[in-house]
Parts: sequence; C-alpha cells; structure tokens
Amino acid sequence: MPLVDGPRKAQGPFPLKPPETNGVCMPLYEHVLIARQDLSSAQAEGLIEHFSTVIADNGGKVVEFEYWGVKTMAYKINKNRKGHYAFLKTNAPAAAVQEMERLARLHDDVMRVLTIKVDAHEEGPSVQMQKRDERSARGDRPSFGDRDRGDRPDRGDRGDRPSFGGERPSFGGDRPSFGGERPSFGGDRRR
Repeated sequence: MPLVDGPRKAQGPFPLKPPETNGVCMPLYEHVLIARQDLSSAQAEGLIEHFSTVIADNGGKVVEFEYWGVKTMAYKINKNRKGHYAFLKTNAPAAAVQEMERLARLHDDVMRVLTIKVDAHEEGPSVQMQKRDERSARGDRPSFGDRDRGDRPDRGDRGDRPSFGGERPSFGGDRPSFGGERPSFGGDRRR
C-alpha cells in the first residue's frame, strides 16, 4: 500500500471539523453518566441539569440530552447492580469537559462517566432510545401459545408422565428418604 503524503481527507458524511462558535473552533463530545440506583428519576434528571450548567458556565453548550432510565449493569459497581443512565451531547472546549468530569467523579451519586470526542453528532434519538421506541411498537406480537413454530413438527400426545407426588422412588443405599436418623459414616461423630 503506497504511503500518502500530506494530510488525510475525511471520508464519509462527517464534516472535516466541528462547527465554529464565535470564531473559536470547539470540539464535539458525547458523555454517558451512570448514577446510583437509589436516586429518584427527578434526582437523576437534576444531575443532568447540574452538569449541563457546569458545561455552560465554562463556555460550552449542551446540544441535546437524554435520560435513558434505570438499567441493569453487566457487573456490580460500588455494590449496585443497576444505575440511572444519562446521555449528553455537548459542544464545549476541553477545559469545560475536564471540569465537568472532575466534578462528576467527586459527586457521590455518580458512579461512572464516559466521554468520547466525536466528529459530528448523529441526528435524532440515540440507539438506546430507538430500542425503547421499538419495544412499544412490538406490542402487537402474538402471545406465547399462538406463536408460529416454524418448520418444527408437532410432537403429538406424549403420554402419561410419571409423577412424584407422594412416594419417591428408592434408589437403594442406606440413606432414609425423609426424616429419621442420619447414617453413621464411621468413627465417633458427636453432635
């Protein structure tokens, strides 16, 4: 593969550089915050507003934010299995993002912060919000019994199955099935 001399050109639908604000070129970021599960939804959205204010006070702008709700995490973080997820799209200088991350890491209610620098923000809702919209649209699915079984044949009547309601079968050995004394295993075991 031949070496390319000079700067590389951007490929695809993304602009070459982020939009300029007042003549100053500011990068675009996306942030995901995870807050503790024992917060209320109003408190979690209050955190989003708090960090949006931090970005604005330091010369940035929150383009869009989404509250994704409480989601189960893949592993425990600070003894929590679930967390409130929030997503922010920002147009801010690096100093504003660093200050927001610093304050988020010091905040007791915030468990994790992820910040990614992007070339351009995608239009419309994020993938997480699209999934939620699709779930509500799938409500017209057939119930479990009406489901199409595909090319699997019907197994027909499978006959009577053994039930273990009262007497359990004996499999031999000297262990009593219910109650009674425990068998001795040799030696003097005292209770």
